[in-house]
Amino acid sequence: MLAQQRQQAILERVRGSGGVRVADLVRELGVSDMTIRRDLEVLAERGLVEKVHGGATAAGPGSTEEPGFAAKSMRQQPEKEAIAQYAAQLVRPGTAIALSAGTTTWTLAHCVVDVPDLTVITNSIRIADVFHRSPRADRTVVLTGGVRTPSDALVGPVAVAAVRGLHVDTLFLGVHGMDARAGFTTPNLLEAETNRALVASAHRLVVPADHTKWGTVGISTIAGLSQAHVVITDSGLPDEARDELTAQVGELIVAEARPASEALGR
Repeated sequence: MLAQQRQQAILERVRGSGGVRVADLVRELGVSDMTIRRDLEVLAERGLVEKVHGGATAAGPGSTEEPGFAAKSMRQQPEKEAIAQYAAQLVRPGTAIALSAGTTTWTLAHCVVDVPDLTVITNSIRIADVFHRSPRADRTVVLTGGVRTPSDALVGPVAVAAVRGLHVDTLFLGVHGMDARAGFTTPNLLEAETNRALVASAHRLVVPADHTKWGTVGISTIAGLSQAHVVITDSGLPDEARDELTAQVGELIVAEARPASEALGR
């Protein structure tokens, strides 16, 4: 098992049970105590877990905490891939789409690089780079300017000015959290403003968000749940959350992700 795969397995254990013990991980993963402690150190440095004596616990996010792109990209990888595959089916040749910054939308970008005659608007350098590395003569990519956030979004007045006046068929909106009362949120005030401009530019709003986003509330609301035409999530979403989203959004799509044990070859 590669280090990244092992760390993902550890992270899922932490998120599932709230904490892990080094001794248990050594036994279950068949590696040394030193290897597990090194893995926990990596996860802690990325803000994904909190190290405690003999193990680690889940890191509790605040409403203004904004993890970096690398930290977020490790989370819920099978779910994000499944969600992105479903979202890609909503992208048609000859249309204009917007992809806001985020690791799920970044995963989606990889799934639509072969769609012909596509215009892509994004405020993410990483997403723009995905298309740059797979060039097509019939594709146009518009990258907004702006101030770069820890999660690699371009935000602020320059980004908002670039988005205003544009009209896209579909916006795929990456979010930090979704909640029945707060709606779709972000921990960054400037990113919220930029994303609200993207929402205003779109004929259709699609939110690809894995189940861990439910109940997480950032400091600023981007849009209410009822503004979403489609929400694409995974089967880990609790029943009460499914009921709430079904009642409020236009359509709820539940993507089936491969179990972590299959994804890791266990």
